[in-house]
Amino acid sequence: MRIVSIASECEPWAKTGGLGDVVDALARSIGSVGRSSVSVDVFLPRYATVPLPARTRATRRVRVPARRRRGRTSEARIIDLDGDGYRLRLVDHPAAFDRPELYGYDDDAWRFSVLCNAALRTISDEGMPIDVLQLHDWHSGPVAILRETALAHDPIVSRAAIVLTLHNLAYQGWVPRGRLDQLGLALGDGFVAPDAAGVGLLWSAIDLAERVNTVSPTFARESLTAALGFGLDSVLAARGRRYSGILNGLDTTLWDPAADPVLATPYDASDLTGKTACRADLLSRVGLDPNDGGPVIGAIGRFDPQKGFDLIAGTAPIILRSGTRLIVQGSGSDDVAVPLRRLAARAPGRFALVERFDREMARRIYAGADLFLMPSRFEPCGQGQMIAMRYGTPPIVHRTGGLADTVVDETTAPGLGTGFVFDDPTVEGLAWAVGRAVALRRRGTGLRWRALIDRAMAVDHDWRTGAAPAYVRLYRRAIDDRRRALLAGSSGRPRARIAATRKASG
Repeated sequence: MRIVSIASECEPWAKTGGLGDVVDALARSIGSVGRSSVSVDVFLPRYATVPLPARTRATRRVRVPARRRRGRTSEARIIDLDGDGYRLRLVDHPAAFDRPELYGYDDDAWRFSVLCNAALRTISDEGMPIDVLQLHDWHSGPVAILRETALAHDPIVSRAAIVLTLHNLAYQGWVPRGRLDQLGLALGDGFVAPDAAGVGLLWSAIDLAERVNTVSPTFARESLTAALGFGLDSVLAARGRRYSGILNGLDTTLWDPAADPVLATPYDASDLTGKTACRADLLSRVGLDPNDGGPVIGAIGRFDPQKGFDLIAGTAPIILRSGTRLIVQGSGSDDVAVPLRRLAARAPGRFALVERFDREMARRIYAGADLFLMPSRFEPCGQGQMIAMRYGTPPIVHRTGGLADTVVDETTAPGLGTGFVFDDPTVEGLAWAVGRAVALRRRGTGLRWRALIDRAMAVDHDWRTGAAPAYVRLYRRAIDDRRRALLAGSSGRPRARIAATRKASG
């Protein structure tokens, strides 16, 4: 089985969030499933921040659309690097990708169309059959459109099945009619209806892919509702059984407290002595008293209402009055950050704010905190709660998406829990959950607290045993779907016209 993955991020080369982690981990893990023989290529933009070895040369040059010039082309280089278990293929096109930020430009549709065109032209030129085109979010949506339009008769591209994985429905790649030239499309061209308001790249990809999945079973169900479907609930529902949820995994080699070089002292479930040392190290680094035995709660993430950091700010005074201390790391919206800064200034011995992206400090928080806070209002999957459990730090989470799928509530299932779960994403709901968790921690130097930690650390979230086999099964179903469609002589183009005229709400 040959897989081509096309994405806007891939750890460690380009990352702004969890997407990069998933693209890398999935590509590495699916090649090791059972007796399967799977090869994976990952196409990624060569952003200005992507480092290259000293001696690098292009393995191929391909023609891609020129910026805002329909019908004209420019050249992109393909630079191949060895990933860990897969081949990374960088699309080098300075006009598109040599910029300070990964996203946020008015020509983003063209930029990621360059990525998709370059990937498809490369595999077409190389002439080796591809079984699956693995797409990630809206940035790779042009692949689905190209397969139905410019490359509909290409012997390599037209036969490949498309699997689209949805990581974040809030960003949909809406391209208004005045910018359709960035995609090489035009009103009334046979794909876009003459009266279309524009093209939704994510909508179109959902509509045209053989199989669509999101990153947890619970979020797959939630996304079919108006509340959490972000305007895509109807097109997702229309896919029926071809839309599913596969829970993301965790790279247990990368995240291992027994071998983590950043930690003050490694530890595992059989001996938590090292976790005590990590706790003291963390508190010393952030200016809190390491000799205070009271509970310590950590939180890491993007300062955004989606992630619930405004709830943390609202609940913090209640938490601090109980004698519990808080360590919060992240960056983002000033609307969320300002209240956290005020708290840090008012309670310097109780509240520590690390306002930056810091991989090493994040690891110290996972290991050194007693509890981990993740109150996201919605969370397609989430990785923080899995890491916290592996590091013996029971998480406190809102019951949504992947958080609901990965954490068992100790309050409602005593003796079976792996953390604490609350239902209402409010200050009152969060304060209730924190109160329950802190109460157990204060009593918890004995057997029940240790048993909770043991259960959390024992949960197997490894990509290789859970998510990767599920993706391989999904790929096989998609391949069968595509073969049946080709034998029947059917085309996705009628559906694509509907997709193109639907204005996404995002």
